[in-house]
Amino acid sequence: MLRYFMPLVVIIVLLVFFYKGLGNDPGVLPSQYIGKPAPVFELPSLKDASRTVSNADLKGQVSLVNIWATWCTGCRAEHGFLMQLAEQGDIPIYAINWRDRRDSALSFLSQLGDPYVASGFDEDGRVGIDWGVYGAPETFLIDPDGQVVYRFTGPLSDAAWQREFVPRIEELRQ
Repeated sequence: MLRYFMPLVVIIVLLVFFYKGLGNDPGVLPSQYIGKPAPVFELPSLKDASRTVSNADLKGQVSLVNIWATWCTGCRAEHGFLMQLAEQGDIPIYAINWRDRRDSALSFLSQLGDPYVASGFDEDGRVGIDWGVYGAPETFLIDPDGQVVYRFTGPLSDAAWQREFVPRIEELRQ
C-alpha cells in the first residue's frame, strides 16, 4: 500500500517546491551591489566613441542605469515608458547598451527616440557581467553617492515605476 502513496507524496512535495519557487516576483532580483558603490566602469559612448561614459557620471544625483539592447524584445516594450520618464525630466537615465551592434543601437534610438543622458557601448558584455546582469532589460537606481539602491529586472512600466522606484526616489531626495 505504501508503494502507491509514495509517488503521490513525492509529487505533492515537488509541487510545493515549484509553487514556492515560481511565487517570487520576477522583477526583483538580488544584486551584490545593493547598498554598495556601483561597479567601476568606463565605456565608449554609443554615439561618439571618442567620448566615454563611466560611473563617475552617476555621482551627485539620483539616477537610473538602464541595461538595454536592440535584440531584446522587453527593451522595445519598455522604451516608450523610458521616453515618458525622460520627457518629465525628473531623473536622468543613463544606459549601457549591452552585447549589441553599434549601428543597430543607433538606428533603434534614431527611430524610437533617445531617452538617455548618455549611453555606454558594452559590445562584448564585460561591464554587464561586472554589474551582474542576467539579461536585458535591467534597471538600477543609483543614489547621489554612486551607490546601487535597487535593481529591477524586466521591462519597466508605469505600475512598476510607481510601486518600486517612486518611494525609493522620494526617500533619497529627503
